[in-house]
Amino acid sequence: MKIKEITINKTDYMDILLIGDEDKKMINKYLEQSILYALYENNVLTSVCTVVEIDNETIEIKNLATYPQYQNKGYATALINFVCNKYKTKFKYLILGTGENNKTLNFYKKHGFQETHKLKNFFIDNYTHPIFENGKQLVDMIYLKKIL
Repeated sequence: MKIKEITINKTDYMDILLIGDEDKKMINKYLEQSILYALYENNVLTSVCTVVEIDNETIEIKNLATYPQYQNKGYATALINFVCNKYKTKFKYLILGTGENNKTLNFYKKHGFQETHKLKNFFIDNYTHPIFENGKQLVDMIYLKKIL
C-alpha cells in the first residue's frame, strides 16, 4: 500500500472523486485548495482523500472515496489514519461533513468522530439534482469532528 500526495493534474482523479461527491461543480470548488492524497495497492488506484486547512487548529476532509470493487478492504481507514498521523502535530481537530447515511456515519464514529451539528437542507440547496445513498435522498449535511 502506498499513499501519494497529488499536486498537479488533480482533475485527472475526477472519476473517483465523483464517488465521494456526485457533483463536479462542488468538487471544483474545493479541489484546487485541497491537498489530494491517492492510495495505491500494487500500483492500482483504490482510494482518494482531499484535505483542506480551515484555520490554525482545524483541517477538513472534503472528499474520501474508494472505488466500489475495493470498498470494505480498509483503504478508507488507511487514509483516515494517514491524515490523522500526518496532521496531528500541527492541528487539533479533523472535521468532515457527510450525508444522513447510517452506514457512513457509523464508519466515521468507529474511527473516533463525533457528530457536532447539521447543515439543514445542504444537499437540496447546493446540488442541482437529488443525491441518493442506499436508496435514501440526502437532505441535511451532518458534520463530525475528531480530536487529533
